Amino acid sequence: MMFKNLFVPLRLVFSKRLPLKFSSSTISTKTLENEDRGITIVSLDNSKTKNSLNKESVQNLSNAFEEISTDCNTRVVIIRSLIPKVFCAGADLKERLTLSDGEIKLFLNKLNELMFKIEECPVPVISAIDGAALGGGLEMALASDIRIASEDAKIGLVETKLAILPGAGGTQRLTRLVGSSLAKELIFTARILNGKQAKELGIVNHVTKDPETAFEKSLEIAREILPNGPLGVKFAKLAINKGKEVDIYQGCAIERLCYSQVIPTKDRLEGLKAFAEKRKPDYKGV
Repeated sequence: MMFKNLFVPLRLVFSKRLPLKFSSSTISTKTLENEDRGITIVSLDNSKTKNSLNKESVQNLSNAFEEISTDCNTRVVIIRSLIPKVFCAGADLKERLTLSDGEIKLFLNKLNELMFKIEECPVPVISAIDGAALGGGLEMALASDIRIASEDAKIGLVETKLAILPGAGGTQRLTRLVGSSLAKELIFTARILNGKQAKELGIVNHVTKDPETAFEKSLEIAREILPNGPLGVKFAKLAINKGKEVDIYQGCAIERLCYSQVIPTKDRLEGLKAFAEKRKPDYKGV
């Protein structure tokens, strides 16, 4: 079993101090301040395409997550939409009609690269699904660590309606989440679920009753994560992500390797001192 590349992404994060500055006309990042410092919001804002994934938006999202992954001040990321009733409507079908077969293959490669950037982001990523998350939109949410949906959200991998199949990890990530039999049923039928149904099947972590409140619940969870040791959270994510693909013995070996990385840190000692002194720890991420 090879572990030599296990910690490369985190080394990059810890070695850089870059302010977040990415912004485009339809996608922007913003790091919150004061008590919410460390929470970064990625906002999707393209009413014309309903936040559909096209060449421009995929490149912009990719650039945004590259910046986030090299920003040591970010501890939690929330992906949200600023368009009412829409998270991400999936592929931009109007653009797709203009692409050649070869261009579509290249686009799928870029789309998959984006999903891995989201999945492998060193800090927790939460998707706030206040509205439709269809096709590639759901695939983006599946690449996140935690998913929150409003009750009236529309959630589904609907590609078979267009005589294609999910092409950005949907067949793989949904299967790992709900099992192969249920994933097959949902993908073969192109079924669209509401937030409550998605929660019952384990596709989302929480469902909110009122419209446009998934972001509020996402922020609540981000605030729960924020005070915890950032290195512990980052290495816990790495251990889970890498360990879920191997057997229990290899998974525990990965866990021990991740644990070994936090033993010499100042944060670990700060946590012990704060516990002994009955005070709130002041973690620095070192």
